[in-house]
Amino acid sequence: MNDEYQKLFTNSMIIIKGLTILLEESDIKYIIKDRFESARLSGFGEFMNAAEIHVQSSQLEIAQEILEKYKLTINSEI
Repeated sequence: MNDEYQKLFTNSMIIIKGLTILLEESDIKYIIKDRFESARLSGFGEFMNAAEIHVQSSQLEIAQEILEKYKLTINSEI
């Protein structure tokens, strides 16, 4: 099993959280890197849209399909 992760998407933590719900429904493993929160805790500045979600390389294609559907959903609600 390949445990290597690749970046899927970068946005605000709120948008990322919505995506994680969909990934969990499809049993896709992910890692969140919240650069904004890390910078805040360290006393540095960072863009608020600095949260990244990474998925296992073996699940990247399925995750990209979920992401594209999610983008359509969030764009229609804004």
